[in-house]
Amino acid sequence: MSRRDLDDLTHRDADWAGLRVLVTGLGVSGFAAADALIQHDALVTVVDRGNDSEKQATQAGILGILGADVRLGAEHVEAWPEASAAVGDYDLVVTSPGWRPDSPVLRAAQERGIPVWSEVELAWRLRPNIGAAPWLAVTGTNGKTTTVQLVETILRTAGLRAVAVGNVGTPILDAVQHPEPYDVIAVELSSFQLHHTHTMAPLASVVLNLAPDHLDWHGSMEAYAADKARIYERTQVACVYNVQDPATERMVEEADVEEGCRAVGFTLGTPGLSMVGLVEDVLADRAFIEQRRTSAAELGTLDDLRRASGGDASPPPHLVANALAAAALVRALGVPATAVRDGLRAFRTDAHRTAIVAEADGVTWVDDSKATNPHAAQAALLAYPDIVWIAGGQLKGADIDELVASVAGRLRGVVLLGADRAQIAESLSRHAPDVPVHDVGVADHGDMDALGRLMDAVVARAAELAEPGHVVLLSPAAASLDMFPSYGSRGDVFADAVRRHLGSEGQR
Repeated sequence: MSRRDLDDLTHRDADWAGLRVLVTGLGVSGFAAADALIQHDALVTVVDRGNDSEKQATQAGILGILGADVRLGAEHVEAWPEASAAVGDYDLVVTSPGWRPDSPVLRAAQERGIPVWSEVELAWRLRPNIGAAPWLAVTGTNGKTTTVQLVETILRTAGLRAVAVGNVGTPILDAVQHPEPYDVIAVELSSFQLHHTHTMAPLASVVLNLAPDHLDWHGSMEAYAADKARIYERTQVACVYNVQDPATERMVEEADVEEGCRAVGFTLGTPGLSMVGLVEDVLADRAFIEQRRTSAAELGTLDDLRRASGGDASPPPHLVANALAAAALVRALGVPATAVRDGLRAFRTDAHRTAIVAEADGVTWVDDSKATNPHAAQAALLAYPDIVWIAGGQLKGADIDELVASVAGRLRGVVLLGADRAQIAESLSRHAPDVPVHDVGVADHGDMDALGRLMDAVVARAAELAEPGHVVLLSPAAASLDMFPSYGSRGDVFADAVRRHLGSEGQR
């Protein structure tokens, strides 16, 4: 049986019936993709290594009842999973973001000439033919989640039915197929998702920043950057770039965009023409107003963002940059400046991103567990002058030297934990040899009692190093999965340990 031509599958009302699809991965995105395809009468096979979890068993059971051929076990992912006799052959592979392009199944699909789509590509093609909600698309090494949440808050403040999707929790496919259609969708996109995304055409898009990350997945910095740059392709109204990160501007210059699409910069400095930026403490727009050559529109102030991260201090620079990027995206849609201001006032940052856990005896304890790579940690470390730094975990192939060198003068002590702590210690010995460093080791993955004891030791060591005026900052610069179920779990265990320590000291 010959393979289907996929060119006509550009909207949900196309003829998807009988399409033979192999879905790789039974996580959140894989389940959503399989479910959506079954709803459109496709013939679906799902493969996953399997993890013996109750959730996965339930998902597999549901898909089986709906008619999918679900295959769990290593044998189904270490070689090409042949289609059943009833299917004959596959027309398409839809892959989950965790699957590397060189995995046996995806490599075999490429050798067989079978197209591979991300769940993002599938979601784009399952939009309605008429009246589909525009997408505001966000990627970057850091700040993606905060930025799409800022976009969502501003859009809702403007009276629009909007949702942030992607890694923030709601699968993109769920939003696209919601029975009550959205006016706008803010889409957080990883480099993994963009790798297999081919026809998406967002109304506006942004690459917030670019720094080495996930090089073990992509193979090189060049490949990682190329996948990030895919977000700008076919953008309709505005490609938003970071003036302080020239790589993002080069991506815009090289992108094949829709006719009339503009390049719009965001900057923490004074904005030039066709930019948004800061004029003293005012967020200013010189891109989306008629008189932009001679004037600017006020989008809000730093004070409007002041309480976003739960404190009374000035907002950290990375939050201001994310707010400017979000403002540019929504202004491309036509949202008024007053709605941007009101959205900034209403916004609160997510947990585990420079969140203040406690303040006692002049020492501030901050949870920045979401900093899972050096670039993210740098944003937090540069926000404070005197730091006791808690770092370590899985570096994922990233180089720590540049980060350590850039913040060495701010460090008053370091506590290390996790799998790659030795690499950080070596960098500290070169760039900050006079800073005291304590290594507390590792604990077994998922053993929450052992992890609690380990974090108690971390906090005790940090407390010994901290003096009044210091910030004890958990900003690991590394992923959490060597020991913890997630970066959120790591942050929660840290916060609990801080509270135990302060309680034992008789403080609140």
